[in-house]
Amino acid sequence: MTSFDFRGVYPAMTTPFHDDGSIDFEQFQADVRRLEEAGVDGIVPVGSTGESATLTHDEHVEVVEAAVEAVEDVPVVAGSGSNSTREALELSRRSADAGADALLLISPYYNKPEQSGLVEHYRTIADEIDLPQIVYNVPGRTGSNILPETAATLAEHPNITAYKAASGDLGQISEVVERTRDEQFAVLSGDDALTLPILSVGGVGAISVTANVEPARVGAMVHSALQGDYERARDIHHDLAPLNRHLFSETNPIPVKEAMEIRGYGPASLRPPLTRLTEENTEELRRLLSDLEAEQAIPDGGAAE
Repeated sequence: MTSFDFRGVYPAMTTPFHDDGSIDFEQFQADVRRLEEAGVDGIVPVGSTGESATLTHDEHVEVVEAAVEAVEDVPVVAGSGSNSTREALELSRRSADAGADALLLISPYYNKPEQSGLVEHYRTIADEIDLPQIVYNVPGRTGSNILPETAATLAEHPNITAYKAASGDLGQISEVVERTRDEQFAVLSGDDALTLPILSVGGVGAISVTANVEPARVGAMVHSALQGDYERARDIHHDLAPLNRHLFSETNPIPVKEAMEIRGYGPASLRPPLTRLTEENTEELRRLLSDLEAEQAIPDGGAAE
């Protein structure tokens, strides 16, 4: 396995749909190019934000293929997790064959495995797929929590090279960093509101929802922090904070898809059971986006080091 530097900003991409519910691959590839031009460090298609739960396996792979085709120089980190180890292994294998550079694996949801089951699940995939793999901990969606000692055990595997932290528990995230400092293991923010605090305790990047609409600002914040300029990073963090909060005012990706439509990045169509953002929240979102557009542009030295 080649080494992989997860430092920086990786937008958790949405999957655009036509009105009939089919995937709008033209818009998706336009989004890929737009984000790369904005200076992101990689892209993450078909994760939770990409409504992967509503895609067929074939559609899932087709989106990965479209991402690989559209990028120029940045890596593609494909979401390929499932609550079935067999299914996650199949999706991971097919994503690797489609050209993904790394894999994002949500922990098994609904069936709530014990910590030993989580270790077995991730090691099974890592033993079979020779790509860098991110363990994704998001208890609010899965119903289970990957504990710091479990993350440390998984970090010993050469193909398990990162941890996406979306538990909302900064103490736990800090402990994951602490326990994995001797490994080639990256801790990434999976919660835009906590990205800067996570960087402050040793995180190295973010898989970001907000970066879909504000890639330059999110990139400037992350790279400023990584370069030790926390004053600039804090300023951007506070500028983005209202938007970060509002993008989770309803279930992700409902608000971010509405934000992308407001910005002219394609329709806000979702697949059922998700529904469009409420009128009240849409009006507030328009105001927040307008306020950011009215602010001074991000200075040079933003998204990429």
